[in-house]
Amino acid sequence: MITRTRFFSVHLSRSARSGPPPDPPPPPAPSSGLWWQLIAVAVLLGGLVVALALQTPTSSTLSYSDFVDRVDAGTVEQVTIDDKGSVAGTLSDGTEFVTQLPTALDLAGLDNTLRAKQVRISAEQTDDSPWGAILFSMLPFVVFAGLLLWVGRRAQRAFSGGAGGIGGIGAFGRSKARVIEANRPTTRFADVAGYDGVKQEISEVVDFLRDPEKYAAAGAKGPRGVLMIGPPGTGKTLLARAVAGEAEVRFLSVTGSEFVEMFVGVGASRVRDLFEQARKSPPSIIFIDEIDAIGSKRGVGTYAGNDEREQTLNQLLAEMDGFDQSVGIVVLAATNRPEALDPALLRPGRFDRTVVIPLPTQSERAAILSVHLQGKHLGPDVDLSVLARATPGFSGADLANLVNEAAINAVRDDRTVICAEDLSSARDRLLLGRRESANALLPEERTSVAVHESGHALLAALCPHADPVAKVTILPAGMALGSTQQLPEVERHLYSEGYLNDLLTVRVGGR
Repeated sequence: MITRTRFFSVHLSRSARSGPPPDPPPPPAPSSGLWWQLIAVAVLLGGLVVALALQTPTSSTLSYSDFVDRVDAGTVEQVTIDDKGSVAGTLSDGTEFVTQLPTALDLAGLDNTLRAKQVRISAEQTDDSPWGAILFSMLPFVVFAGLLLWVGRRAQRAFSGGAGGIGGIGAFGRSKARVIEANRPTTRFADVAGYDGVKQEISEVVDFLRDPEKYAAAGAKGPRGVLMIGPPGTGKTLLARAVAGEAEVRFLSVTGSEFVEMFVGVGASRVRDLFEQARKSPPSIIFIDEIDAIGSKRGVGTYAGNDEREQTLNQLLAEMDGFDQSVGIVVLAATNRPEALDPALLRPGRFDRTVVIPLPTQSERAAILSVHLQGKHLGPDVDLSVLARATPGFSGADLANLVNEAAINAVRDDRTVICAEDLSSARDRLLLGRRESANALLPEERTSVAVHESGHALLAALCPHADPVAKVTILPAGMALGSTQQLPEVERHLYSEGYLNDLLTVRVGGR
C-alpha cells in the first residue's frame, strides 16, 4: 500500500481572520521610577532597622552586688542616676555598665562610699510619657503597612490598564472594549471581496444607523442585533468593521472571553459598562466577537465558572431586551458555533437577524485573491481563475496565507515577481506539507509510486465524468509519497451517479 494524497476538494478548519484586525491599544510604558521608589523604600526600612539596633543598649549589665564591689575597689569613674533608680556609669578602663538600685534598701551608705571614692555623680529625670517609645516602636509597622498599600494601588492601576489607567477596585468591573471613533474605521464594503448577498443583507443595519427616523416614520423598527455565523476565517470581523466604516458611527469591539473572570459578577458589571458607553454617544455599534464564550446554553456543565458565565449572559440578555431602540445602538456578534448558543439569545427582539457567511465560492475566491494580490508584482503566467478552481474549500484567511507563502517562495529565489509556480508550490505546501529534499525514495520505491499515480491519472483521463488532471508528482511532501491532483471545472453542489462512479474509479485506480 502506497501512502498518497489526492485532492478533489479541500476543507481547512483553522485559519486566521480575513483582513486586518483592529489596531490594539499600545501597551503602557514601564515606569522607570518604580525601581527607584522600591530602592528608596528598602533603604528607609534598612535605616530603621539600624536605628533600632543602635537604640539597643550595648553596655554590660552589673548586679547591685558587683556594682558595690567595684565602687569599693575604686574602679568606678562616674555614674548617672535617674529618678527610677537606674544607674549608667563608666569604669576606670572606659567600660560602660548599667545597673538598678534596689529601692527597698537604705542607700545612704552607698552615697557616702561614692563620695569617698571620688566618683562623679550626676542625676537626670526621665520622661513619664510612654507615647514616644510606643510611637517609635510602631514606626516600622506603619512603614510596612504603607508599603503594602502603595504596592496594592500600583497593582490595581496596572491591572486596570497601566499607570495611566483608572485605579481602584472599581476599574476591575469596567468594560475592556476597544473604542474606535467614527473617523477611524477606514474599511468599507468595497474592501470586502465577494459576499454580495451578505453585504446587501447587512447594509440595512447601516441604513438604520444613518437614518433611523426613516424607519420610525414608516412604523418599522431597525434590527437590535445581527448574528454573523460562519466557519473560521470567512471574514466576520472584517464585515463588522466594514459596517462601522460605512455607517461612520462609533464602534465598540470586544471579545466574549473578556467578560468572564474568576470573580462572580465581574462579567455582568462589564456588560453594563459596555452598554453604558454605547448610550453616551449614540448612534454606535457594539461588536462582540466569539460570543459563544458567554452565550452558551445555560444549565450545561458544572465547572466552577458556570455561575459567572450565566450571570454575564443574563445581564447581556437584559441589556439587549431593555435598551431604547430610538438611541441607535446595534449589537453585532460573530461565532462559528451557533449550535452552542442559548435559545434566549437568538429569539427575535435580541438578535433579529442571522447572517450566514459561508466559505467563498469559486468566483468569490478569485475576487478575494485579487484583493490580497494588490500591490504585489505578478508574472504573466498567473491566472486567478485557475487558482480559484484549485482552492475549493479555502476561506479568505486561507487565501491570504496562500498568497503570503507564494511571496515567501519568490523571496527565497531572490525575486520580487510572483509567478504561477510560486502559487502552486504554496498550495502544495499548505495541503501536503513541506517538501523534504532528504526524503528521497529508493529506485524501486519511485517506480512503485510512479505506477500508482499513473493509474490515477490514466483513469481520470479516460473516465468521461471525472475532473481533469492538473498535476501529477512522485516527489514526497509531508506524509504523501506522491499525489495526483484534479481541478474541478465547475463548483458542484449536487453530484450525479456517473460522477460518483467515476470518482470511485479514479480513487481505486492506483491499486
